[in-house]
Amino acid sequence: MKTIAVIGGGITGVTTAYALAKRGYTVTVIEKHRYTGMETSFANGGQLSASNAEVWNHSSTLLKGIKWMLTRDAPLLVNPTPSWHKLSWFAEFIAAIPHYHANTVETARLAIAARKHLFAWAEDENIDFDAKRKGILHIYRDKASFDHAANVTRMLAQGGLERRAVTPSEMRAIEPTLAGNYYGGFFTDSDATGDIHKFTVGLAHAAQRLGVRFMHGREVAGVVTDGSAVSISVGRGNDEETTVFDGVVVCAGTASRSLAASLGDRVNIYPVKGYSITVNLHDAASQAAAPTVSLLDDATKLVTSRLGDERFRVAGTAEFNGFNRDIRADRIRPLVDWVHECFPGINTRSVVPWAGLRPMMPTMLPRVGRGKSPCVFYNTGHGHLGWTLSAVTADMIGDIVKRSHWMQPH
Repeated sequence: MKTIAVIGGGITGVTTAYALAKRGYTVTVIEKHRYTGMETSFANGGQLSASNAEVWNHSSTLLKGIKWMLTRDAPLLVNPTPSWHKLSWFAEFIAAIPHYHANTVETARLAIAARKHLFAWAEDENIDFDAKRKGILHIYRDKASFDHAANVTRMLAQGGLERRAVTPSEMRAIEPTLAGNYYGGFFTDSDATGDIHKFTVGLAHAAQRLGVRFMHGREVAGVVTDGSAVSISVGRGNDEETTVFDGVVVCAGTASRSLAASLGDRVNIYPVKGYSITVNLHDAASQAAAPTVSLLDDATKLVTSRLGDERFRVAGTAEFNGFNRDIRADRIRPLVDWVHECFPGINTRSVVPWAGLRPMMPTMLPRVGRGKSPCVFYNTGHGHLGWTLSAVTADMIGDIVKRSHWMQPH
């Protein structure tokens, strides 16, 4: 039976391991943290959002980035200090602008397929992840942004997604707790939310029941291939061991770029930092004042999810600042202020801040497929839609591996 290493124990690595184990492979997951899902799969916005499939490769994104460059609390913030990695990434990002329409349609198609897999797995494995299938409401404060959303809605429809325009009164009927004045909105009934970390941990336990081995607390010190096998050196403290596998799937988030270089491939992922707050709803008044329908505020680029009765997650912003993982107060404050503005009845005394690095490809599409070596594969670079797309790309890479002549499971 073929042995496969999966590098990375976040949502992408765990779904990949599960998909491979279901296809009959002997799978080992190598994760540098002591536990599963401790980086970008820990506290994201929670949305399973086909309605957020619009890629960022649009001229308006560049204009906003330039406009907001010196505004510390802007939704999109680019550190102007140049680096070759950043410059090459933005050059490819600009080159992908002509593919904005096609890539948005493809992302929507993938997202719709992904949720079928994800909810089926959750049911099969009895995973409780605070799922809410109550749709996602996109809110707009002016006509220009609403009109742009109407154009996006037509693209999403080409990918198979239905979403409908709603008036301010209909918005209040969908989510009565939302305060403020809005031009209008778009509502996607079929979208959902859930706790990515709880799902990742639950699916990891299911994978273990299928025989997947998890090596936690092991940093990958080196990975090489001779075209017929892959040697991976991992360390824990002062100890280092090398294991040979028949193949490897790189699912290492922002670390995938350097690992790919070691394997002779180019995967131009850039770390795009996002922030979240988890508001603990300790009192009945806050629980009643918090929304149950998920939101996306176009003006602030913030998303929300209600996780059970006692947690409210708000997340967003995009920061191009290299591998900086600092949780900055000036980036967290706008999230708290937004809660005060839109949901004034929520008590924000207990707020847990978090930051994570989204692994983002310049095209905004994940890298799913083979490397140069017949025993090397990639499932990485999902950007802000890792949670949304993870189940379908895991299924895709499972099929790609199985179709590979080199990696036949038996």
